[in-house]
Amino acid sequence: MKPDICILTPEPGYKEKWQRDAEQFRALFGKRLDFRSWTDPGDLTQFKLILPLLAWGYQRVPSRWYRQLDAWEEAGLPFANPIATLRWNTDKDYLLDLAERGIPIVPTIEVHGLTSPDLDAARTQFGCTDLVVKPSISGGADGTYRLRPGDPVPFDVLEREMLIQPLMPSIAEEGEFSLFLFAGALSHAILKSPAGGDFRVQEQFGGREVAVEAPASARALAQATLAALPEVPLYARVDMLRDGEGAFCLMELELIEPSLFLAFAGDGGTAFAEAICARV
Repeated sequence: MKPDICILTPEPGYKEKWQRDAEQFRALFGKRLDFRSWTDPGDLTQFKLILPLLAWGYQRVPSRWYRQLDAWEEAGLPFANPIATLRWNTDKDYLLDLAERGIPIVPTIEVHGLTSPDLDAARTQFGCTDLVVKPSISGGADGTYRLRPGDPVPFDVLEREMLIQPLMPSIAEEGEFSLFLFAGALSHAILKSPAGGDFRVQEQFGGREVAVEAPASARALAQATLAALPEVPLYARVDMLRDGEGAFCLMELELIEPSLFLAFAGDGGTAFAEAICARV
């Protein structure tokens, strides 16, 4: 059997380990699956479906990523989530777009050259002291900082295009919910918690995850978020937490290369595999 599904991977020499995730996908799709580096994938026309699920590192070379998206779109390649969706989802200012469509989000200000006065203005607007700043194109908490009053802007993000958000107390008190939807149907959910004293939930910073039953209001927000898109994505991870009044608000909508945490899915990833194979 010739491979007809392709998952894009990091460029050769990428330091973070992605092979564990690749093995999970290989177990689901067997010989139908091939892997290609997103930076130099070669001829992709043989594949019936392409997923950039392991295209890690694109946020560090966004101009190259955008050029690849343009080339893939021009070639008419069959990406699982449309190229236009991937392009839109690359820059996290999509949050502001979703807010205009009626989706409750973590309060967010976008600035095109971050300086200390921007932080002062954000504290006034949000009515808080502690802020989180993150690059508008980022991943894995790259360039993401918690800033208290008096903290300088870190040099590596000074005068960069950034998003500013209030530090949400619920991240430490309860954690961040991630809901995973395949072809619009909920598969599973996890609750991610940061290490003590931190606000980042990623594993490399000491974050931890547990499987949970998604609250009804969290499921409703996930479905409303997908309904706000031009078409339902084949795969999506919807990250959210509670605001000060206990209502869920969107943190991120991951449609490019989300970690799917299939080990926490009750079916071991069967729903994901069935959604992909049905599209093929």
